[in-house]
Amino acid sequence: MSIEILPEQTQTDLASTFDKDSFDQNVMSTYGRFPIALERGHGSQVWDTEGKEYLDFVAGIATCTLGHAHPFLIAAVTKHIQKLHHVSNLYYIPEQGELARWLVENSCADRAFFCNSGAEANEAAIKLARKYAHTVLEIEKPIILTANASFHGRTLATITATGQPKYHKNFNPLVPGFHYVPYNDIEALEAAIGELDEGDYRVGAIMLEPLQGEGGVNPGDRAYFQRVRQICDEIGILLIFDEVQVGMGRTGKLWGYENLGVEPDVFTSAKGLGGGIPIGAMMSKKFCDVFQPGEHASTFGGNPFACGVAMAVCQTIERENLLSNVTARGEQLRSGLQAIAAKHPQQIIDVRGWGLITGMELSPDISLSAIDVVKAAMEEGLLLVPAGSKVVRFVPPLIITEADVDRALQILSQVMASVI
Repeated sequence: MSIEILPEQTQTDLASTFDKDSFDQNVMSTYGRFPIALERGHGSQVWDTEGKEYLDFVAGIATCTLGHAHPFLIAAVTKHIQKLHHVSNLYYIPEQGELARWLVENSCADRAFFCNSGAEANEAAIKLARKYAHTVLEIEKPIILTANASFHGRTLATITATGQPKYHKNFNPLVPGFHYVPYNDIEALEAAIGELDEGDYRVGAIMLEPLQGEGGVNPGDRAYFQRVRQICDEIGILLIFDEVQVGMGRTGKLWGYENLGVEPDVFTSAKGLGGGIPIGAMMSKKFCDVFQPGEHASTFGGNPFACGVAMAVCQTIERENLLSNVTARGEQLRSGLQAIAAKHPQQIIDVRGWGLITGMELSPDISLSAIDVVKAAMEEGLLLVPAGSKVVRFVPPLIITEADVDRALQILSQVMASVI
């Protein structure tokens, strides 16, 4: 049997004949899309179907760790799609074991479970916490505390875990067993535990992001997280960290929790783990690894292709010393944004973040919104992403260069001067 492969030129022509009306007719309207169609990328640049070039400070929303068309990623994709791309977890998968070993050796975890996305990884963490609460803590009706302004995914359980009512609207009845507390507010958290631990109901786990990404790029407070860790130890409940957006080097450390001086019992990863190839992981310490065969699973999770590519991402982070680059470029970016903010103090009220996840907050007293800035920057060839109505988010690939950051700051400076 022969397989016909489209020539590269033919593939390019297909993308160049993009028809927005046909797209909208056939694809569900679940996204508010910007009016450009991206066709190809290289490094930190992408091009649309009209040939316009953009500097990509979105990276698939903190996903394209190595940028676009990285040679090591291309080599890994080619190798594993030609060798063996998918088999069932009915069998041992060497690539899965190799990736799990790397993650365990480079984190506080002892075990890993693989799936396809951040939402699935968080679902796995929620299920693990519930089983641990029932079987180890003997809680009949366990409650998981999460934070206001959090974001944990789009499945029914993970939108319930998400402490933002706008994501809950029209999807009730929501999954029971969640309660929200203000982020970085230890008194509120302690009060909630005292109020909720009554009768058959008890708090069984606390689930937090080390830095809230979608909620506005809000870094966790070190003292707060250390006290949360202490509380979990005192009453024997699990501490779960959602590292989907901040893990895999984005903060300048491999894991977000390293910025806080604490270790979680369970944590999740996705986005940057595969560098753009879908993969998710839920990792835990051995004492709370209570799943038994048949209690949780994923058809595609941990297949040779996804794990092989993710392993290439992990190795490249080490080989190219990307954590040092993330730290340096993040400091450069925030320093430049602070200089822009100093020129527009009535419009920009804060610049914050870790490594290469940075937020620029606009004043609530002006009509200018994050989406306004994003649209204006796009017109000038810079891709950015909102994190709420008033925060502009910067999450470029971890391979971003000093020259790329300078160029982005130059564009943004011009944009801010023009939109005010």
